[in-house]
Amino acid sequence: MAKDYASNPAEIPEATLVEFFFEAVERSENLPAFRYHAGGAWHDLSHRDTLEQVRAVSTALRASGMSRGDRAAILAENRPEWALADYACLASGIVDVPVYATLMPEQIRYILADSEVRAVFVSDGEQLAKVQQIRGELEALELVVVFDPPAGTLPDGVVSWADFLAKGRAAGADDSAEAFMEEALSARPSDLATILYTSGTTGDPKGVMLTHRNLTSNVLAASRVLVIDERDTTLSFLPLSHVFQRMVDYLLFSRGCVIAYARSIETVPDDLKAIQPTIVVSVPRLYEKVYAKVTSATGVKGALVGWARGVGEQWARAKLEGREPSAGVRLQYGLAKKLVFSKIAAGVGGRLRYFVSGGAPLAPDINRFFFASGVMILEGYGLSETSPVTNVNNPADFPNNFRIGTVGKPVAGTEVRIAEDGEILVRGPGVMKGYLNRPEETAEVIDAEGWFHTGDIGEIDDDGFLRITDRKKDIIVTAGGKNVAPQPIENRLKKNRFLDQPVLVGDRERFITLLLVPDFEALDAWAKQEGISAGDRRALLEEPRVQAHLQAQVEAELSELARYEMPKKLVLLDAPFTIEDGSLTPTQKVKRRIVQERLADRLAEVYAEGNAPRDVFTSW
Repeated sequence: MAKDYASNPAEIPEATLVEFFFEAVERSENLPAFRYHAGGAWHDLSHRDTLEQVRAVSTALRASGMSRGDRAAILAENRPEWALADYACLASGIVDVPVYATLMPEQIRYILADSEVRAVFVSDGEQLAKVQQIRGELEALELVVVFDPPAGTLPDGVVSWADFLAKGRAAGADDSAEAFMEEALSARPSDLATILYTSGTTGDPKGVMLTHRNLTSNVLAASRVLVIDERDTTLSFLPLSHVFQRMVDYLLFSRGCVIAYARSIETVPDDLKAIQPTIVVSVPRLYEKVYAKVTSATGVKGALVGWARGVGEQWARAKLEGREPSAGVRLQYGLAKKLVFSKIAAGVGGRLRYFVSGGAPLAPDINRFFFASGVMILEGYGLSETSPVTNVNNPADFPNNFRIGTVGKPVAGTEVRIAEDGEILVRGPGVMKGYLNRPEETAEVIDAEGWFHTGDIGEIDDDGFLRITDRKKDIIVTAGGKNVAPQPIENRLKKNRFLDQPVLVGDRERFITLLLVPDFEALDAWAKQEGISAGDRRALLEEPRVQAHLQAQVEAELSELARYEMPKKLVLLDAPFTIEDGSLTPTQKVKRRIVQERLADRLAEVYAEGNAPRDVFTSW
């Protein structure tokens, strides 16, 4: 029997992010705080230098006429200046508004206008051009600071990061460090710290207002699960505009951990090897890609990987159930670890203590595969509105506090309840202050008793572990009245090396349809082996043998489903879903509604009465 309630009643003291900052600097003054790549080499920025630059930027903001309660945006990729601007805003009492660097000018305009931003930090000429394009529509915007300015004279109202630092140093030359600290520490736990805009899968994005108390309570709660100190190093690559990476980086900084910034999302595999982190947070997409790459091997190597995967599954299941694997499994596992699994651990740097996964469900088979490889993935759960973590698996007291297939137990100070319709409700100090300028929508998600309605469906097992089954709004109800939860089915498919991005659709239709972007690296290798030649991806997907092969892969993975859950039609897509085209959120979740709208014509054909008697369609 599943429970409908779980909690961790531990008290969480009130604090501010500014307090955390100064405590970390005092404790780790001469140790590196940030690591970044420039000029072909990695460089460190110490805690002492971090404090000096934060003080300069904070002073420059005040000298520019900004004061407590004003808003400043950060439109940049992950880099030290992002964190420095963030801490400078916190120290000045300025509410910062992170903006995803992948957004288009009109999307940026909406956020800056809605939050009444007076200043914006941008990373380079590309982001500056976006702001300049919309600047005439932003009455409140007065100042733009660019980290890496383009060549030539900057437009009026735009200043380089270097010049802004110089301005702050000059303006604060006569002020004492003690006076700066005293002013910064006047922040209160109830003060608004940041406004985070949701990814906007439906309608305009909403500004999530988070206080110092919201974020520090999450940092303190997470610190009781993730034991971290100055011996640890991390690689930061999830967008800092999303609260997941940002909160974890607050935690890591507060504990003296070195935060290294990936050069780009494309260089993450190489950066993992170079930095050799001990703790990394990511979304399931990373693990899915690594898993697909490893399991896509063919020939003798493919047979070896397949054997190791089977042995690893047996070994992992035994360990996760708290029992010792049989002697035969232990013997085979030792060989599999030497030949296969050790290479996976080395591929993520060789020193990793654990990954923390969030943002979307992770297929249990993939998690067990990594576990067998000696790479522990702690799956957790949370939302921007909860600062974010509400639940996470705990590596302590293994395996009693760690359960693959769940997102763990509630973190300290958090209550989780399952409503009658299966929706997950959360209450605790991490729950947001509300949505900016949207009191009615705030009242819709935070009830009179303080429970935040997540919009996710889940269940709590007898030991208090939460399992997410789907998004409430994603549940598909067929024309026959059958309820289908797409995410667990999609997760089954993702573990197959040929199936990269699966999306189920079919709400109010007669049957379920699968939209599928294949893994073209694996598919191309298979086609070559089969003697199939195609000029491009579209031609490859039109090849009947390729369609039959992919159909067979889907059917094999879903053989245990009920008939009404099984997709009756398959639409093969020759281009992936991406953040840039608007079909993925910044945390790599597919925007199901957007995808369906873009494929409306093809889906109309799929569901048309009397259409051609074929099971496979290709389009994008």
